[in-house]
Parts: sequence; C-alpha cells; structure tokens
Amino acid sequence: MDAEIELKLFMQSQYHDLLVNLLNGMSESTPQETRKLSNKYFDTGALQLRHWKMGLRVRSGENFTEQTIKTAGSVIGGIHTRPEYNIAIDEKTPLLDLFPKDIWPNEADIDAIQDDLHCVFETNFTRQAWHIYIEGSLVEVAFDLGDVIANGQTESICEIEFELLAGEASALLHLAIEVAKAIPVRLGKASKAQRGYQLSGHQHSAPLENIDYICLPTDKSLSKTLQVLLETGIERWQVIESLLIETQDIPHQAKLWMQLRACVRLLRLTLSQFGLLNKQVLQYFESIEQQMQFIEPLQSLSLILDEQKKLLGKRSDKAEITEQVMGSVTELVSSHKLAYLWQVPEYGQLQLSLVDLLLQTTNGSHQMVDYPELGLFANHLQQDSWQRIVDLMPVSAAMDSLDYQKVAQALDESILVGFAYGELYQSEDREAFRAPWQDLALGIQTLGCYQLLAKLTQDSDVDIASWLEAKEQSLLFAMEHSRKSALGNQPYWK
Repeated sequence: MDAEIELKLFMQSQYHDLLVNLLNGMSESTPQETRKLSNKYFDTGALQLRHWKMGLRVRSGENFTEQTIKTAGSVIGGIHTRPEYNIAIDEKTPLLDLFPKDIWPNEADIDAIQDDLHCVFETNFTRQAWHIYIEGSLVEVAFDLGDVIANGQTESICEIEFELLAGEASALLHLAIEVAKAIPVRLGKASKAQRGYQLSGHQHSAPLENIDYICLPTDKSLSKTLQVLLETGIERWQVIESLLIETQDIPHQAKLWMQLRACVRLLRLTLSQFGLLNKQVLQYFESIEQQMQFIEPLQSLSLILDEQKKLLGKRSDKAEITEQVMGSVTELVSSHKLAYLWQVPEYGQLQLSLVDLLLQTTNGSHQMVDYPELGLFANHLQQDSWQRIVDLMPVSAAMDSLDYQKVAQALDESILVGFAYGELYQSEDREAFRAPWQDLALGIQTLGCYQLLAKLTQDSDVDIASWLEAKEQSLLFAMEHSRKSALGNQPYWK
C-alpha cells in the first residue's frame, strides 16, 4: 500500500509548450518517459464502490497492465491524501481478491461485488512527467492531456498533477506556486474518477448548501478558527465553480456569481483579521475583485427576475421589461464566463496562496497569540466592522441613492464578518440586530435595479421614468427610517 499525496491543477491546453519549457528549465528536474495510458474504471450496478468512497481502475500502458484501488482519504485545501493499492495483472478486468482483505468493510460480499463489476467509464490520455527535487523533497509532476469517455460522450482532460514521492507535502504547493507564476492555472477539485462518474450520469455536483453560520471549532482557539474559515472558503469556492460550469439556467448562474464573490471577500477579510494579508496576496484579491465588478449590476438586475420580489408589480408592460432585463442579464453572464476568469493569472495564484496558508496553519507554522477566548476576538472584529459603517453613514447625515451605492461593499463586508462569527452569539439578539442591515443591503441592490431599469428603457417605447422616480423616493424614505433605527440598536456582541 502506498499513500498517494497529490495536488491537482487545471490549465488550458494552449499553455502546454510554456509548461514543458518551464519544467525542463528547472534546476534538478529530470524529464521522464512520455506514456499513453488507457484507464477503465469499474463499479457495480448500484455503485457500491463509489458508496464506500473507493475508486477501482485497470490502467494499461505499452508494457504493463495494473489494477489500482484507492480508498477514502483526506483533503486539506487542494492537497489530497489517499491510500492506494497497485497490483500488476494480465487481465483486462480487476480481480478483487488480489487486494488485501482488510481494506473492505466488514459487511462486504467480495464475490458478489466481483460478479457485478462492469466498466462505467474510461479515461485515455498522454502523460508527460518530470521528477523534480525541491526543498529536499522529490515531486513527480505529470501533465495529462486526453479525454474522459462515458455513454458515447467525451470531456477533455488537461491537468497537472503534483505527487509527493519523498519528503514534505509543502513541496507540492511551493512547486505549484512556481508554475502558477508563469501559467494561468486553478485548483482541480474533481478527480478524473469524479468527472467520469458525472459524465456517465451516475453522479452530480452536490447542490450548494446555504451555510447558516460557519461552525467554528469547539476549543475556540484562533489557529483552529483560522483553519476552519480557510477550509470552508476554499471548499465553497471550488463547489461554486463546479456548479457554475454545470448550470445553464441564467438566473441561477447570477446567484452563483454573487455567492462566489461573497466567498472571495470573506477569505480576504479573514486574512486581514488574522494579520496574514500581505501586499502580494492583497494584489491578487484586488485583481479578482476588479474582474467581478459585473456582479453588482448582475445582482440588481436579477432582483427583477425574482418572482417573489415582485418589483414590477402589476405593470401592463411587465413582460416587455422583463424581456429586456433577461437580455441584459444573459449578456452580462455570457461576456464574463468563468473560463475568462481562469485566464487571469492572479486567480490560481490566489487559490494556491490560500492553500499554502491553510497548510501552514494546519501544521502549526503560524505563531498566533490567542485571545483569552475566541469570543473576545470576534467581539473586536464585529465592533471594528460595525464602527466603519457608523462612520460611513452617521445617523445625523441624510443619504441619497448615490450615497448608499458608495457604502454597498462596506456594508456587505460587515454582514460577512457577522456571518463568519455569528455562531458564537445568541440567535435572537443576533438576528434582531442583523435584520435591518440586511434589509438595507437589499434596498441598495434595489436602488441599483431602478437605476439600471432607467438606462435599459431610456431608448425604448416603455415609459417608466416617473414610476421609477416615485419608487426610488419611496424606497429611500423607508431606508432612511430603517438606517436610523438600526444605528440606535444595541450591538449583540456588547
């Protein structure tokens, strides 16, 4: 049995030559033989192996055939650790009794599993590999280019795997970071097996669960808290990314983009709160935030398509306006595809920097002085973020639509701070305090919606100007009342 420790990155095929030149030019890099590999993945009709979190394949090359089974492992950020059993065979179908008996669950009927095995999907690819020494560790870098094949469908494979052969897992990350400096990459959450099961129709990406409040560690230590916040953010980022790839529904895509931006912002806030936001990483965040500026109008326009909000009421021209809005939303989504964001070098560089920080935190490399208790730390963060809002919108000031638009991001970030640490407080007091601020955030989105509607209908036959002005003034009146009332509420962390 071997313990496979690897990090996977996805990239675009046009960077192949650049990658090869980069890896060939590294000191202590030894190119390996390029191989064509054919892989058949097996499971039962009921996907029993998948249920047990096992992956079974037969891999064939020019001079070998071997069967491999991988059992359940662990993931820290993007670094996967899984037990792996490899056995040379002469057959094209795996023989389960060749594997150690102790890898199977106690209730397993191996003979029945063997009889029910069939090939679910295939992966065929060309693998170029290098052995590279870095920081006293030996890493195999493999570039795989090919296809996943299932049900007569294909999906391309273009990925880099960093596998630890000897030494420390941190070497994987540091080598990946060097690659990311030269080539746009992103963390690869889905393994070839996961993608094969999805393409075969036997597995779908898990829906994005609404996290009420992040479940913080019971020991209340700052290092464990940082670890949980980073793990949650990195995992959620990759889940949202997977769903964006799969989702065709435009309003749903809009919602996912908003959740992706919130995830990235919360990660930035977390690093800042723990004193880990250095100049380089801040530049990565700023670059990604710049690329996500389209989400603000997308967020506002999506409110009109939300039937529950009923922003257009019973207007006779509702269908015509909705059609125009849908066209604008579709244009925003199609002109800001995820694939374009992946071409921004800072995207993968940021992801890898976060995984590096997570690995250091998990290994205890960060020497942080703990507060007497996590609650005091959270109180301090809540107070700072709330004070920023108080300073931006003092109770004595009268605010118009433009004023509210200017504080939108600060309010969003203050709400995110409460989201991260809200579990520490009594729910009744917490929700009573947060509700008017969340209403104000929705109000700001709605003001943006009215402004965009005015632009959309300016050159059309729809006469909506006076209606919009009345709606905006009515909303501003309500928001001003809510804001002043909210500023007078006692913070729940005091």
